[in-house]
Amino acid sequence: MRPSGLLHAQLSGLIAGLGHTDTLVIADAGLPVAPEVLCIDLALVRGVPDFVTVLDAVLVELVTERLTVARETERLNPAIWAHLLAASGTQITRSLCSHEELKHASRQARAVIRTGECSPYANVILHAGVNF
Repeated sequence: MRPSGLLHAQLSGLIAGLGHTDTLVIADAGLPVAPEVLCIDLALVRGVPDFVTVLDAVLVELVTERLTVARETERLNPAIWAHLLAASGTQITRSLCSHEELKHASRQARAVIRTGECSPYANVILHAGVNF
């Protein structure tokens, strides 16, 4: 057992196997997941686990060079938007797209992590970076 960090074996292994520019989606409970994309379904009940908890845990483990978020998030989910801005700080580049474009791009992800989040537009695409 690990003393800290992610305890979820499948998620930990997935992150360890990501290469530069591979993408990983952290999604709310409602984002559709294409059948050909691996879904790590963490959703237990409404709100558990929440988006912010999962995002923060993944960002500690994953070298992230960019995140992509839907423009709608800023207006329709300002709490998630504010957390994404704070979590990305100055080290992670941010790009915006429409929610439809985000759903389409998620089909190219290595995996989608489905949370129990039930607030609108609580989705992000993380683009893996390198630590050198």
